[in-house]
Amino acid sequence: MRAALPALLLLIALSPCRFVMAEEAPSPGLLARGEYVSKAADCAGCHTAPLNGAPYAGGLGLASPFGTIISSNITPDTETGIGNYSYADFARALREGVAPGGKGLYPAMPYASFVKMNDEDMHALYAYMMHGVPPVKYRPPPTKVPFPFNQRWALRLWRMIFAPKAQFAPQPTRDAAWNRGAYLVQSLGHCGACHTPRGMGYQEQGYDEASTRFLAGGINDNWFAPNLRADAGSGLGRIAPNDIAAFLKTGHGAGLVAYGSMVQTVEDSLQYLSDDDVRAIAVYLKSLPATGAADGTFDPALAQPGRLKTRAPDVPPAQGAAVYAGFCAQCHRDDGHGVANAFPALAGNPSVISEDTTSLIRLVVEGGNSPATIHGPARQPMPPFADRLTDVQIAQVLTYIRASWGNDARPVTANDVGSLRSSIHK
Repeated sequence: MRAALPALLLLIALSPCRFVMAEEAPSPGLLARGEYVSKAADCAGCHTAPLNGAPYAGGLGLASPFGTIISSNITPDTETGIGNYSYADFARALREGVAPGGKGLYPAMPYASFVKMNDEDMHALYAYMMHGVPPVKYRPPPTKVPFPFNQRWALRLWRMIFAPKAQFAPQPTRDAAWNRGAYLVQSLGHCGACHTPRGMGYQEQGYDEASTRFLAGGINDNWFAPNLRADAGSGLGRIAPNDIAAFLKTGHGAGLVAYGSMVQTVEDSLQYLSDDDVRAIAVYLKSLPATGAADGTFDPALAQPGRLKTRAPDVPPAQGAAVYAGFCAQCHRDDGHGVANAFPALAGNPSVISEDTTSLIRLVVEGGNSPATIHGPARQPMPPFADRLTDVQIAQVLTYIRASWGNDARPVTANDVGSLRSSIHK
C-alpha cells in the first residue's frame, strides 16, 4: 500500500480535477491596516448612499460638469459588488481607472491620486474590502450622462493625456514627516480632487508640489474648496501647523470650523487618522509656497467694524451692520471673533476674505453644521437664511463682514447671491 502512494499522488497531481487549497484568511494586522487605509482614502464617503445607505454599497450621486456620477457598490458581493475582483483587477481599477472587462471609470473616482498608493497599502486595502466589509446585494442606479460624455472609450484618451502614471516616490532631501504628509495628501487623501482647480479636460492642474496650481483652491458642486497653500489671505499662511492638525482631526482649529462637504470628510475620514499622520499632513501643507494670486487681506491691527472701502459706495456700512447685528452677532460676536470650539471667527478667516465667495454665500443661503467627531466639540448648527434674507441683504451683510475687523476683501453683489441661489435652486 505504501509503495502505491507515490503513484497515487502523481495521478492526483496530473488529474484535471486537482484539489485547490482554500484562500488563506488575512491576518488581523493586515485587516486593521486595510481599514485604516480605507478611512484615509475616505472610501465610504463616496460609496455610501445618503439617508442610511449601506456602507460601501454605492448609490451616492457625485456632481461633475458633465453630469451626475453614481458611485458603485464596492462591497465583496459577487453579483453587484467587487467580490469577483482579483487583486490585479482591484489595483488596476484604483490606479488606472479601468474595471474588469476594460470598462473605463470616470475621473470622479480619483484614480489620478490612487495611482500613487504604495503596494503595501494597496494589498491591505484589498484584503480589508474582501474580508472586512460585509457583502451587500445592491445595484445602484446606472450613471446617465449626456452625449458625448457617455462614450467611455474616450476615457482612454483622457487617461493617456492627463492621468499620472507613477507611484509616489519619497524625496530623499526631505524628512520622514514631510514625505509621509506628501504621500497622504497626494495619494490616499486625494486632496487635490477638490482643492486643485481643474482644466478644460476636467484634469487637475497639478498633482504635486511641482505645480503652483496644486491645492490652490477649486470649485466642486457649488462649494469652493479653499486654497491650502501659504497665501496669507485665503490660504494657510497665517495658520500654525498644530492648528491645521487640530482642524483635520476635529474640524476646529485657530477659530476655523469645517463646513460644506469638508464636514463629512472630517467625520468619515480625517478624524480617524493618527496624530502623527495629521501632523505630517500639516508639515507638508505648510511647505507649499503661496500662489501670489490677487486676494483679500487681513490686518489684525485694524479692528474697527464697518471699515468699508469706497469701491462699494452703493452698500452703506450701516445696512450690512444692521443685518449682522440682527442675524449674526449672537454667534459670531460683535467683534467677529466667534466662540472657541463652537462658532467660527469671521475676523481673518481665510474663507471669509477669499476672492471666491461661492462657499461664503452658500453657507448663508442654506446654512450647515460643524462636524461631530470622537474627540472634538459638539456639533453646532448654522440656520439657513434663504427665506429670511433677500439677495440684497445677504450681499450687504457679507460685504460688511469682508470689510470689518481688519478684513479687506472685495464686496459681494446681489447678482453674486442670485446666481449662486439659482445654481443650488434656493
